[in-house]
Amino acid sequence: MYYAIISEDVENSLEKRKSARPEHVARLEALQEQGRLLTAGPHPNIDSVDPGPAGFSGSLIVAEFASLEEAQNWADADPYITAGVYRQVTVKPYKKVF
Repeated sequence: MYYAIISEDVENSLEKRKSARPEHVARLEALQEQGRLLTAGPHPNIDSVDPGPAGFSGSLIVAEFASLEEAQNWADADPYITAGVYRQVTVKPYKKVF
């Protein structure tokens, strides 16, 4: 089943994001290589594909896991958590319709 991992950043997270991004992206690439990643990306703080110094307010990942517990464990191990980027992460089942 798919699960949505909805993350909210702390204030002024851009530099923390930059430092942890390579490890964060590597985990997403692994899901993609396994055919389990539906979509992933950040929420810009402004209405722009490249928000520059305005940074991001959070992220959305939708990926396939065997259970909610597995999805939560995967989300809890995100390098952005260790780096202090995320202030809150919500994981919930996602039903793909289209």
